[in-house]
Amino acid sequence: MRTILGIDPGLKNTGFGVIQIKNDQIYYVDHGVISTETELDHGSRLEYIHKNIIELIKKHKPHEAAVEEIFFAKNLKSAIPVAEAKGVILCALSIMKTKVFTYTPLEIKRGVVGNGRAEKVQVQELVRIILKLKTAPQPDHAADALAVALCHTHSSRLKQYLYTRGKQGV
Repeated sequence: MRTILGIDPGLKNTGFGVIQIKNDQIYYVDHGVISTETELDHGSRLEYIHKNIIELIKKHKPHEAAVEEIFFAKNLKSAIPVAEAKGVILCALSIMKTKVFTYTPLEIKRGVVGNGRAEKVQVQELVRIILKLKTAPQPDHAADALAVALCHTHSSRLKQYLYTRGKQGV
């Protein structure tokens, strides 16, 4: 069994999603959001994210983590706090010796839906279907984190298949 922690970084809301792979089947485990209070100073908010990521790792013991890359094209000013949050997340993952993989939003959409330009609702619906959930996961940041974990699962399966094929000389 392999446990994957997906993370959608953010200063205000960091989404997380946990899935497990067992006998080539994907199982839902957990999802949620680490929310920070805007009244807290900036450093305290980052510390809170760091502490909660470490707690998630202790709780779920993931073998790997998949983290969404930051998309800068929309607003550089808002990307900086997200980059800082991603930095403390990567630090926590490193401290806990968790192997990290990163994926762009385009790769995540392509990995889950098959279309890099898919709409958010399409991604959420496929996440719901793949994980056999009754309703689409909420809030959005948590659904995005589950999508990151699923993208990593599909990507690693493809890499393993291609590696195995190459070793067989096919």
